[in-house]
Amino acid sequence: MQENRNDISGSTSFALVSRVKDYFQLCKFTLSFLVVFSTVISYLLAPNIRFNLIQVLLLFAGGMLVTGSANTINQILERGTDAMMKRTASRPVASGRMTPEHAWAFAALIGAAGIVIMYSFSTEAAWLSLFSLVLYGFVYTPLKKVNSVAVLVGAIPGALPCLIGWVASFEPNQTNDWTGGWILFAIQFLWQFPHFWAIAWVAHKDYSTAGFKLLPSDKGPTKFTALQTIMYSAMMIPIGVLPKVYGISGAESMWIVLVCNLFMLYVSVLLYINMDVRSARRVMFSSYFYLMIVFLSLYANKMPPHP
Repeated sequence: MQENRNDISGSTSFALVSRVKDYFQLCKFTLSFLVVFSTVISYLLAPNIRFNLIQVLLLFAGGMLVTGSANTINQILERGTDAMMKRTASRPVASGRMTPEHAWAFAALIGAAGIVIMYSFSTEAAWLSLFSLVLYGFVYTPLKKVNSVAVLVGAIPGALPCLIGWVASFEPNQTNDWTGGWILFAIQFLWQFPHFWAIAWVAHKDYSTAGFKLLPSDKGPTKFTALQTIMYSAMMIPIGVLPKVYGISGAESMWIVLVCNLFMLYVSVLLYINMDVRSARRVMFSSYFYLMIVFLSLYANKMPPHP
C-alpha cells in the first residue's frame, strides 16, 4: 500500500515537473532572457532612472511574460513544421505533449499579465509590448513561409524591447524624449541581420525542409547572403557612435562598441571569403557576445543626467 502511494506521489511530481519544463520550453527561456536583457538595460540607460531592484525585477518579469507569449504563439502556429525538424520536434505542441488549446490559453494568460505589468510602468510601454507581440506572433511567424522579407519584419519586434525599455521610464503628463530609445532600437535592429542570417545559414537544410524562406537569396547560402551580412554589419559602425553623440553614454563605451562593430564586420567578411558553415557559426556566436558586451558597456559608461 505504501509503495502504491509513493508511486502515485512520484508520478504526480514527475508530471508537474514535466509540465513546468514544457512551459519553459514554450517561452524559449534562453532566447527570451536575451531579449528582456535589452529591455532592462535600455530602461536603466534612460537619464531619469536610477537602479531599483524591485523595478528591475518587475520589468524583467513583464518582458519575459510578453516575450514568452509571443514565442508560444509562434510554436502553436508552427507545430507542423516544428515536427518536421529534428531540433524542434520535441517542443511541447509539436510533439503532442500539449494541445494547441492549452498552449493558446497559456499564451493569452501570460501575455495579458505581461502587458498589465508594462502598463504599470507607462502606457507607451504597454502599447508597444502589445504591438510587438502581435507583429511577432501573427505577422512574422506565417510570413516566414512566404518570403524572406520576414527577416526584415521580424527584426522590428526583435528590436522593440530596447524602445519598450526606454519608454518604460516615461513619466505621465510629461514631455518625454524618444531619441535614446530609437538609437538603442537601431543598434539591435541592425544587429539582427548578421545574427539571424548566420543562424539560417547553419540550419539551412532544416529550414528549407520545413519550407521556411529566411535567406536573402532563393538559392540558399550564396555570396549575395554573405554580402548582405557585410552590409548590415558595416551599417552598425556609424549607429554605434550615436549613444555618445546624444549623451546616453561616454567615450569609453563608444570605443568598445566600435571594436565590437569592427569585429562583426571582420567575421562577416570571413564568411564572404570562406562561404562555409564554420564561418557562419563564427558570425552566429560572435553576435551572441556582441549584444551583451555592447549594452553592458553602454550602461557601465552611462552619462549623468543634466542638472
